[in-house]
Parts: sequence; C-alpha cells; structure tokens
Amino acid sequence: MSSADLADLFPGFAVHWVDTKAGRIFARSGGSGPPLLLLHGYPQTHVQWHKIAADLAQHFRVIVMDLRGYGWSSAPHSEKGEAYAKRLMAEDVIDVMQALGHLRFHIAGHDRGGRVAYRLALDHPERLERVAVLDIVPTAMQWRYMDAEAALRVYHWIFLAQPAPFPETLIGPNALYYLEHTLKSWSASKTLDFIDPAALEHYRRAFNEASRIHASCEDYRAGATLDRSIDDADLAAGKKIERPLLVLWGNRGLPGGAPLDVWREFASDVSGEKIDSGHFLPEENPQATLAALMRFFS
Repeated sequence: MSSADLADLFPGFAVHWVDTKAGRIFARSGGSGPPLLLLHGYPQTHVQWHKIAADLAQHFRVIVMDLRGYGWSSAPHSEKGEAYAKRLMAEDVIDVMQALGHLRFHIAGHDRGGRVAYRLALDHPERLERVAVLDIVPTAMQWRYMDAEAALRVYHWIFLAQPAPFPETLIGPNALYYLEHTLKSWSASKTLDFIDPAALEHYRRAFNEASRIHASCEDYRAGATLDRSIDDADLAAGKKIERPLLVLWGNRGLPGGAPLDVWREFASDVSGEKIDSGHFLPEENPQATLAALMRFFS
C-alpha cells in the first residue's frame, strides 16, 4: 500500500514509524501540552480524528496511531485471534508512547480503540491519567447482552468472529461495498455525507487489502474469545478501572440502553454524556465530541 497520493489530513503533524513486537506501528503527532493519544475504531484508521485533532493540539500533545492490522501499521500473522487480543494491542500503545517520550498520558479510544484503551487502563493504570471511550460498552458486557435486538444492531460481531476464511472470503471480492455499507449503516444519516471525501479515500485504500481484512476479522475473533474471557476474569475478581473514565455515545450509535450503568460495573469514577450522532462521533458531530473531550481532559 502507498499513501503518497493521499491527502495529508494532519498538516503540521510529525510522522513516526515505531518498531514494536507487532512490527512497525504508524503514528503522527502534533501540538504541545499534556500528551493525549487518540485511537481509532473499525473499519477506519487514525484519520477518523482529523476533524478535531488540530483543535486538540492547541492544548495537548496529540498522538494518533494506527492499531496493529489497520491503516499503515503492520499486520502480524494470527490464527483464532491470538495476535489481536486487546492486551497485546495495549502493549503496542505503551511501546509507541514510550518511544515518543511519554510514560504517562491521557487516552481516548473509539470503537476498537476504546477496547484497547480500557484494557490498558485495567492492565497498566500507572501509564494513564484519564481515559475516554466512545460508543462502546465493555466486550464481556456486549456479549452478555447479545439478545435479538442487539444482534441485529451489531451483527458484525458474530459475522467477523466466524472461523477463517469464511468472513474474509465473503468480504474480499466486495471489500469497498462492505466498507461503505458499514460506514453508512452505523451513521445517523445512513449516508457517507459525514465523511470528508479525502478521509474516505484513506479508508478505502487501507481496508481494500487481504491482510487488513484478515487482521480485522482476527480482531473480532479475539473479542469473542480472549478479550471476553479476560474481561470476565476481571469482573469476577472485582477489578475496576481506577482512573477517571469518560463515556460518550451516540443517541443513534451502537451501544443502546444505558451505557453509563454498564460501565459502572467496570470503573469506579465514571461520567459521560450522549452525543447527537450515530456511531462515528468524531466525524458525525465533531463539535460536540471536541467540547466533551476538552472538558474532561482539561
């Protein structure tokens, strides 16, 4: 994959390639102030933060990175999800931030990035100051509440977690259709109007490649098995996130129900609010998302 002809949506941000156990992780950084890491979700890349990164960078040292298997980061070989457990992906975060000179930092994660963020908060609380998760509930709870209504809303959890190469084979020949259907169907407008065309081209280029499709399926296989069992073990042990946790969700997003009540089973200090948005808060309603993050991290 080449990004040479793609628009630079983070002007003034430095480019970083960080060697980790997962291979090379791609990141960008800009601004000054306390370090704030932003993690993307499925089926996107670090580019999903482009509408608010520059504003945040007026107050923070903002770092955006591609999770392993996504965007321009390496996609390590995996079978049955073992290389895409969020515990391992959280260790990538530590490696990247440490390489950039940040031992402690704020973190905000959307979708899959939120799962990496809260796993990092549980496994390595000493690394974090404050944590924000966008439009998710914990993995164990998502599976626990998977009734008929939830299964229709988050059908991809079941589909992508099927054994290889079943979902990969179905997605591969129609990757761009699948990508754009996913983006539209999880948005409030059910269109692609919320995405800058230049950002959409980044997503198309990054997703339309066999190793990336397989990696994202492995991510969901890990969610159905490894991540769920690790969450269940923490719940059974009474282990909670002790750092302040902000929960943001779209009024037409994916979690449904009452996310704050769910998160209080996982965290001791929880606050949050509903945003007028579908699933993709930083792109569908960047102003409200930015304001909420600024209030919390400042």
